[in-house]
Amino acid sequence: MADPGAVLADLRDESEEVDALVADLPAARWADPTPAAGWRIAHQIAHLAWTDRQALAAATDPDAFARAVAHALAAPDTFVDEGAAEGARQEPAALLAGWRAGREALLAALRAVPDGTKLAWFGPPMSVASMATGRLMETWAHGQDIADALGVVRTPTARLHHVARIGVRARNFAYAARQLPPPGEEFRVELRAPDGASWTYGPVDAGQRVTGDALEFCLLVTQRAHRDDLPTLRAEGADADRWLDIAQAFAGPPGPGRAPSGKGGGAAG
Repeated sequence: MADPGAVLADLRDESEEVDALVADLPAARWADPTPAAGWRIAHQIAHLAWTDRQALAAATDPDAFARAVAHALAAPDTFVDEGAAEGARQEPAALLAGWRAGREALLAALRAVPDGTKLAWFGPPMSVASMATGRLMETWAHGQDIADALGVVRTPTARLHHVARIGVRARNFAYAARQLPPPGEEFRVELRAPDGASWTYGPVDAGQRVTGDALEFCLLVTQRAHRDDLPTLRAEGADADRWLDIAQAFAGPPGPGRAPSGKGGGAAG
């Protein structure tokens, strides 16, 4: 189990990195389109702020969170877009201030949750460490949308190991989301970390393997890049190859993902 304190510190740092992308952005640029269809930069920040509020409610106001879940169940295909659209109608300065205040409140609330507590969520209940890890993954992924919209290339950090871990652990969910039976055996995943170290998951002798750059794997499982544009990712075995076509680290229905750039580069073993 991850140390909640360490994950919360990484969540704070990841949020600050995304904040820096928009902190000095002219108000007009908040209307720039991002790779997510129909979402502008304002929608991306509004979504992060909205999800932070839901996580805060899960940690501090179970009744309010139960109402949010009921709304989600009543409008499963639209409630996320509705939350982003509502927030995006704010002036950029107010939206940014609200996100900053909300994420600080969430960090404080998660630090105060008693050890061993499971927090309700839109999926299965989660520990504080799992909640913080999920928030970090979303913050990184939506930050990538903003960076792509602005033409900014971000330097990958060790915080990506949280995203990679979710991507690996969510393997069976990716199949379930598509109403497919998951493979019966574990896969071996070997990723090259930003500092050159190796992040490994699964049994060494597994017959199905995925190897490649950690950043590329994280872009794939958050559907921020098409597999064809990730040249280092390789699959050995038919099941592993299939997984790279459907992998997703986020909850909810399968997304359309990014279209390939046409430059190619991806490879299967």
